[in-house]
Amino acid sequence: MNLLERLQSLTERFAQSALETAGPQAERIAALWWLFFWVCTIIFVLVVAALVFALYRGRARSVEESSGPAVTLDSGREAGIHRKIFGLIVLTAIILFAFLLATEMTGRSLASLTSSGGVTIELTGYRWWWRARYLDPAPERIVVTANEIHIPVGKPVLINLYSRDVIHSLWVPELHGKRDLIPGHPNALWIQADRPGRYDGQCAEFCGQQHAHMRLIVIADPPDRFDAWLDAQRVTAQAPGDDTAKRGMEVFLTGSCALCHAIQGTDANGQVAPDLTHIASRATLAAGTLPNTPGHLAGWIVDPQHVKPGAAMPPNSLSAEDLQALLAYLKGLR
Repeated sequence: MNLLERLQSLTERFAQSALETAGPQAERIAALWWLFFWVCTIIFVLVVAALVFALYRGRARSVEESSGPAVTLDSGREAGIHRKIFGLIVLTAIILFAFLLATEMTGRSLASLTSSGGVTIELTGYRWWWRARYLDPAPERIVVTANEIHIPVGKPVLINLYSRDVIHSLWVPELHGKRDLIPGHPNALWIQADRPGRYDGQCAEFCGQQHAHMRLIVIADPPDRFDAWLDAQRVTAQAPGDDTAKRGMEVFLTGSCALCHAIQGTDANGQVAPDLTHIASRATLAAGTLPNTPGHLAGWIVDPQHVKPGAAMPPNSLSAEDLQALLAYLKGLR
C-alpha cells in the first residue's frame, strides 16, 4: 500500500463531521451552526463591501479636496451619519439577542429527548479507554464491553457518564455534542441514531499522554439485530476447541493477564482493564489505536508501550509457542 492509499484509508477510517448528522440532537446542533454561519457570512460580506466603498469614497474625496476648497459636513448630514451608526448598533444587539435565543432553544431541545424503559449504558472513562455496562434489573443480564457500543436505531439511549481518573469528554459528532466526564460528578446524555451505521467518537478533553488514542465506536443496529447482539454478549466465553487454544487459556489464567482483565465464564475477573469476553468480535484494539488482527494483537500483547506509550498495560514476555496459543484462544472469544 503506497502513501496515498494509506492516507485515503486513514481518512475513511477516522472521517468525522458534526454536519453529517445521523440523529436528532446532532441535527439541532448543525442547524444552529448553519444559522451562525450564514448570518456571520452575510455580515462579513456587508462589512467588506462597506469598507471597499469607504476606501473608494475617501480616495475620491481626497482628489476633490486637493483640487478645490475643503469639504465640510453640514449639521443635517452629520446627524444622518449618527443615526446610521445608532441603527447599526441596534441591529447588532438584535442579532446577538437572536443568537442567544437560538442557542437557548437548541439547548432546551437537546434536553427534551427522553424515554422510559429504554436502553441504559453506564460509560466510564479511563486513561485511555472506555468501559461500557448495559444495565439491567437482573444482575446476570448486565453486559460489559469496552471501546465499542451498540445502540438500537430510532430509539433514545441513556448514557450515564463517569470518570475514574481525570476529566474526559465524550464526543460522537454525528450523534451529539460534547459532554464532560468529571471524577466524582456523574453526568448523562441521551443519544439516538436515525439510521444504521458506524459512528466514531473520541475523548474531546485533553486527558494525558494518549488522549489522541482514546476512541469509541458507536454502532447503530436495527432493533432486532441489536437485541441479537445484546443476547450474544450475555453468553459467557466459549470453551477452547483445540489443544492450542486450551494452552492459550492456561497462559491467560496463570499469567498476569487475569490480574487485570475479565473473561466471563472463567476465573479471570480483573476489573482494571477491558473485559475480553468477546474481544474477537470487536473492530479495534487499545481504544481504536489498532485494527483487531492477530498480528496487531500479538504486538499489543508483547509490547503495548511501543504502541501506546503511557498505557497502564505492561509488557508481556511470552515464548513464541505461548504467544501463538494465547492468540488462538483470544481469537475464539466472539
